[in-house]
Amino acid sequence: MKNIPIIPIVLPLLICCYGCNGSHQQQKTDDAQAKTYCLSEALKTSSSLLDAPVAPVVEQLTLSGKVEYNENDLVSFRSLLFGVVEQVAFELGDQVKKGQVLAKIKSTEIQGLFQQRKSQQNQISLLEKLLHTKRDLLKDGMISEPEMLEVQHDLETARIELDRINQSLQLYHATGDGYFQILAPKNGYIIQKDLSPGQIITQESEPLFSISNLQEVWVMVNVYASNLKYVHVGDQVKVRTIAYPDQVYSGKIDKMYNVFDPNEHVMKARVILENPNLRLMPGLMADIIIDKAQSSTEGTRVPNQALIFSNNEHYIVVYRDDCHMQVRKVTILASNEEHTYIAERLDAQEKVMGSNALLVFEQLRD
Repeated sequence: MKNIPIIPIVLPLLICCYGCNGSHQQQKTDDAQAKTYCLSEALKTSSSLLDAPVAPVVEQLTLSGKVEYNENDLVSFRSLLFGVVEQVAFELGDQVKKGQVLAKIKSTEIQGLFQQRKSQQNQISLLEKLLHTKRDLLKDGMISEPEMLEVQHDLETARIELDRINQSLQLYHATGDGYFQILAPKNGYIIQKDLSPGQIITQESEPLFSISNLQEVWVMVNVYASNLKYVHVGDQVKVRTIAYPDQVYSGKIDKMYNVFDPNEHVMKARVILENPNLRLMPGLMADIIIDKAQSSTEGTRVPNQALIFSNNEHYIVVYRDDCHMQVRKVTILASNEEHTYIAERLDAQEKVMGSNALLVFEQLRD
């Protein structure tokens, strides 16, 4: 029996096995490198990387309220005279300047004042001539001094009456022909209007218009009896309106009205806010957020924007560096309008991703 050479057969098999094993190891390395996700410079620039410290749990109370005018800045105009509206030069919501003509009114009372002024001017002219004559007669000894003084007294009285009439015409901004003008008493916006051409106005009429500058407004907070223990004068609050939910205003409660509103069955609290961009429009409904006392429970505080909800579970994206990020499932202890408190702890060098967290979450999960 012939001996079959083994080496020529085994050697190719060994080479093949080695080559196959090397290719498999290289494939695993390539797969691992392919699964590594790194944050691009552009995405990092638009992303927020936020601290997540351990802190006492702070719960918040959200109350309803409404933006109202600052009553200390509100000016309502009532007419002091009877008249008929001839012209109206403003509309509801218009911005006006102090001294601007808002309306022109025809009034019989103004006509009467002009007539009185003319009559008084004639009377003064006659008395001045009479006084001149009396003084000449007194010099000639034709009359006594009391007679001259009586005319002088009548002249002074007539001049006082003329001054009164002129002051009245000036007060009413009379323009002649029986008209008077209504001028804006201050700078501001027309927030209430009950005036139109042809309308008859009297002293008993409702306010013809109201003006407020709206640079400062009141937010009236509805506090129910069950929440009274959480609300105090001086409490810092955040206010958010329905019209601009992304804009939050900071203020504090400066007054508690210690009576219950009989219609709404709530106690009112007041927050005064600056309104430079005029977005806090009176009549807007608002949410008022108040921090309750801190709890003894502690948790890792993460911003609400960092929280991701997927498959009925909550996650965060933990960032170490641009190529080392991790999706972690978290357990929620409590939450408020700004933060969520979780049971898990983060290392000192770790941060949570806020904006773009969902985008990175999807990349890491894929």
